[in-house]
Amino acid sequence: MADHLEATTETVQHVCNMEEVQGGDEGGNLLSKKQFSEQNAFNLVHDELRIAIKVAMPSPKRLMHRFLENTKEVLYPDDPLRQFKHQPASRKCFLGLKYLMPILDWVQDYKLSYLKSDLIAGITIATLAVPQGIGFARVAGLPPIVGLYTSFLPPLLYGLFGSSKDIAVGPGSILSILIGSLLRENIGPEEPPDSFVRLAFTATFFAGLFQAALGVFRLGFMIDFMSRAATIGFISGAAVVVCLQQLKGILGITNFTKKTDINSVMHSVWADPDMWNWRTAVIAACFLVFLLVAKKLSNQKKKLFWISPGAQMASIVLTTIFVYITHAYQHIGTVGTLKKGLNPLSVKYIYFHGPYALKAMKIGLIIGMINVMETIAVGRTFAAKKNNKIDGNKEIVALGIVNLTGSCFSCYISSGAISRSAINFDAGCKTALSNIITATLVMITLLVLTPLFHYTPNVILSAIVFVAVIGLIDVKGAHFTWRVDKLDSLACLGAFFGVIFLSINAGLLIAVSISVAKILLHVARPHTAVLGIIPKTSIYQDIQHYADAIQIPRILIIRIDAPICFINANYIKERILRWVDEKEEYNGQKLIVQYVIVDLTPVMSVDTTGIYELTDILMILQKKRLQLVLAGPGIDVMEKLNSANFVHVLGPQWLFSTVSVAVAECTSILEAQEESSDNYSKAVA
Repeated sequence: MADHLEATTETVQHVCNMEEVQGGDEGGNLLSKKQFSEQNAFNLVHDELRIAIKVAMPSPKRLMHRFLENTKEVLYPDDPLRQFKHQPASRKCFLGLKYLMPILDWVQDYKLSYLKSDLIAGITIATLAVPQGIGFARVAGLPPIVGLYTSFLPPLLYGLFGSSKDIAVGPGSILSILIGSLLRENIGPEEPPDSFVRLAFTATFFAGLFQAALGVFRLGFMIDFMSRAATIGFISGAAVVVCLQQLKGILGITNFTKKTDINSVMHSVWADPDMWNWRTAVIAACFLVFLLVAKKLSNQKKKLFWISPGAQMASIVLTTIFVYITHAYQHIGTVGTLKKGLNPLSVKYIYFHGPYALKAMKIGLIIGMINVMETIAVGRTFAAKKNNKIDGNKEIVALGIVNLTGSCFSCYISSGAISRSAINFDAGCKTALSNIITATLVMITLLVLTPLFHYTPNVILSAIVFVAVIGLIDVKGAHFTWRVDKLDSLACLGAFFGVIFLSINAGLLIAVSISVAKILLHVARPHTAVLGIIPKTSIYQDIQHYADAIQIPRILIIRIDAPICFINANYIKERILRWVDEKEEYNGQKLIVQYVIVDLTPVMSVDTTGIYELTDILMILQKKRLQLVLAGPGIDVMEKLNSANFVHVLGPQWLFSTVSVAVAECTSILEAQEESSDNYSKAVA
């Protein structure tokens, strides 16, 4: 080892004396021989890395073994079945039941001290769920009682099957406006009156079916195809649409557009101002101020979380009493009669075949995906604050069960809305029992209190929905996106303006399209970098990033920061060859490059197109009398290169475990060549 160390040090010194060394930035300052020699000759590589450690050849794997291994990594990265290993059959059955019904897990460790927190959270959410349930059902174009049904059964089911401690399930504003707009697009005026409700139940059924399948087959990673920035834009745009839709109830307008774009809504508002109802406008103005102040107080101090839901329930009670006493129901719209009793069966109303079934499948797929994205994002957000973990696929299965069952009992799509979940979190909920308590209180409302909502004015429901939704317009998130990543901001703005100026469908399509386009752009045009050594270290970094990084004479080191596949292989080949061409002529000086080292450490995979392009690079460099050297290939890359016989064509001696090892070997060869040349010259002389 000592001999090798001494030889390598002498090699570096000798190479430094052969020619000038190119410096860090791409502009190309030339560093002196002495400066490079003094700073880097004895620090070029770490002692242990001077030994040329060859790349290990992976052992061959059978096709089925490789397929199962890759499938497990894609679908089961968390290895959910590990808890069943080495367990008796009875224990496995119990563990399987606990996995399906998390209530069996947390109820074993439930403490009496948790009950107070869960009770407060459940009561608080119930006071919020009743008015919002009625209001959101109106947003969706469904009977108000359906909103109460959806505020009862889904939270109860989620308390049994959900694993998150913080999510509060029920009807949500974004999904309500989304399903309402989608249903209106598919239901014509000539259709029977009950077609709208039936299609809502059918769409919810297929959404639940899609969600359950997504979770069972561990395909939850599909929800990550829409970026966070696009989600911010989409939800903010949908929130604006929901707020604008509430102008119908706030101004008491009877003839209002069923479209969601801002142009149609503004035309309906200003088409005939004489049709505005000044009574509803006055009531709305007073209670909007009241509700907004209450919401601000709740947000300022965590202990005051109860003020906002309490204010909403108080507004319902006060306006209902006022309308009844003053007989104002003769001049303004009210909720009307709500049927007492629990959720009736609705299986007979679901379309299982025919044209409506196909329409419902399409709607269910859209709302099911948005439902999953919203709920999982909310669950992860609050779980992170408590340093907890949630199983995304398990949550998706729970949502599927909730919506599948709910659709059979007169419920439309439900989700873990961020507003209710935030209050649930602030109330200090400890377990999913808070959802069960909420469901119990809503059940009492359905059995006993529904007649009391007969004189509740629609305007107060519009005001409550407006206040609940306006907080979803995430200005800070959009500003952060603009400040950090302009391309992400484009996705955010595209989704936002697509929703408010076109339609929710168009906004969703734009959001997904820009997110996917961004992924393709990063893959198709990956970052590549020329590397140099950091002085007094054995670390190689991008010369554009590190100004003091120094390139090694006669050696060009290039790093590829992406997998090599059919979409980018040709670009990577052209970029590597361009780096080589640029080094052939530099500031009018001929720079001799003999070795091109490609750092494959960041390259996780390579496909057949990538191997063809690597072969082309090898052939072109050989014609230029340059040697291609590969450093740091991973096991998957090595398997492909070996199977394609590329290792044999290149030569195993040109594969190295790290860039430092590759540089040490190449400089050693250069030194030997120079010494041989000097000896020959002396012999001739």
